[in-house]
Amino acid sequence: MEIRELTLLDEMTEQLELIRQLYPKMTLEKYQSFLKEMIPRNYTQIAVFHNGECIGITGCWFSIKLWSGKYLEIDNFVVHEAYRSQGVGKMLTDFVEKKALQLGCTNIVLDAFTTNFKAHRFYYNQGYAPKGFHFVKILDEEGLT
Repeated sequence: MEIRELTLLDEMTEQLELIRQLYPKMTLEKYQSFLKEMIPRNYTQIAVFHNGECIGITGCWFSIKLWSGKYLEIDNFVVHEAYRSQGVGKMLTDFVEKKALQLGCTNIVLDAFTTNFKAHRFYYNQGYAPKGFHFVKILDEEGLT
């Protein structure tokens, strides 16, 4: 298995099918549109490949908050269904942690849906713990992916 950071729109767009395991309604047009706005805001993707196929991917970006200083955020974390429980997720979180340390981040943050208990267990096992609540007010249900 090979892990690498994706920084270009084209190489991220190539991974749409895996992203669709997380967001089945994601269209190519919407994905490209979102990425075009995200990439200039420090967004990259970390991807694990096996025999040329992307089997795990997470987005990440860094910023600064008053309470913590510089932080790195994990976003859109997905491992191909056929490769789960084989260490791919750990490869991704280990890579992200090294990146965060290199950037001088004080912490790594992420969101997991409250009903995604498998993800909760995985993140707990990787040393993550809830710090607070991420409140959401949906303004356009149709716009959600």
